[in-house]
Amino acid sequence: MQIDLSEEQEFFRASTRRFIEAETPLDVVRDLYGTRDGFDRGWWRKAAELGWTSLLVPDQRGGGNLSGRPICDAVIVAEEMGRLVSPGPFLPVNVVAAAVARAGSDQLCSAVLPGLLSGVTIATWAICEPRRRWELPDIETTATPQGRNLVLDGTKAYVEALGSAKDVLVSARTDDGFTQLLVPLETSGVTATFGRSIDMTRRFGSIRFDKAVLPRSAVVGEVAGAADQVARQMEIAIALQCAELVGVADRTLEFTLQYGRERSAFGRSIMSYQALKHRIADMTVLLEGSKAITDALAAAIDDGAASTSQLASVAKAYVGTHALDIVDDCVQVTGGIGVTWEHDIHLYNRRAAVNRAVFGTPEDHKQKLLAEVAAIDEVFV
Repeated sequence: MQIDLSEEQEFFRASTRRFIEAETPLDVVRDLYGTRDGFDRGWWRKAAELGWTSLLVPDQRGGGNLSGRPICDAVIVAEEMGRLVSPGPFLPVNVVAAAVARAGSDQLCSAVLPGLLSGVTIATWAICEPRRRWELPDIETTATPQGRNLVLDGTKAYVEALGSAKDVLVSARTDDGFTQLLVPLETSGVTATFGRSIDMTRRFGSIRFDKAVLPRSAVVGEVAGAADQVARQMEIAIALQCAELVGVADRTLEFTLQYGRERSAFGRSIMSYQALKHRIADMTVLLEGSKAITDALAAAIDDGAASTSQLASVAKAYVGTHALDIVDDCVQVTGGIGVTWEHDIHLYNRRAAVNRAVFGTPEDHKQKLLAEVAAIDEVFV
């Protein structure tokens, strides 16, 4: 959590936590495992009423935030969602709402944003493709201009909340750049396949475009001018994801410490043993580092910093690795009970594992940073 929360942000954090604890405690999360969407639509509309879907949309488009720093406000919700592995398409809806509000036409904003902000409709983002990385150069789906229309061909994979969505923001390649279109799932030539994941409430799917014809009014931004826009969406997604991972790791460490204080061995609390103290200290250092880099990324996006893309990769490489490490170490501390279905720790392990992979693995982001460093070195050689 950010150290310097304002009074309004602290109230927002507290009300968000109370809402999640009351509406979607862990027993509800377990019950949602067998459902199609992984969340309740009525509950999502209540979340929207609390402002969850409006934070990244400016006032003139019907949104609004607390502090004038929308990403810093949004990561508060993401972290609280991580603490109880909450359901709901918070990340994809906010990424799409931010993109449409920032680059969409007045007509597109009027048609799409009211439904997203009220929680009545769901939208998601499709960027990655089968067996490819979450990077612009790996996009092979094409958007070909044809008169007043564009024709989409290709396949997208790992699309979150696809089965719940009405529209999909598609990042595609054109001859001279990249283009984004908001595609209704009911469009002719669009075939969606709905799936699941190891997470209890996250649902993913794939979508195929076979000469799907879209009017130019569906373009978000400019044709062949979406590269910077996609980069910003990726930064926002990683910031929200890392904040959620911080919540996952923080809460897991909390209840593991509580268990360790109550669990005794040889007449002593197991937390009194030096080996476990060192292990907890190591996990705490990793957790505090994760909080710091996530807060720095959120602030950098709000400030429009030039190095935000690199910072996003640093954050995903660090938090994506160490959040899962913390949860795995907590499994070790809890011993045999930690690997049972009845214990809650596997719920957190599932969320951390899925988040580690989505929007690029830590290894992918390390390779990206390494390539950028190598390119800088070549300039000075």
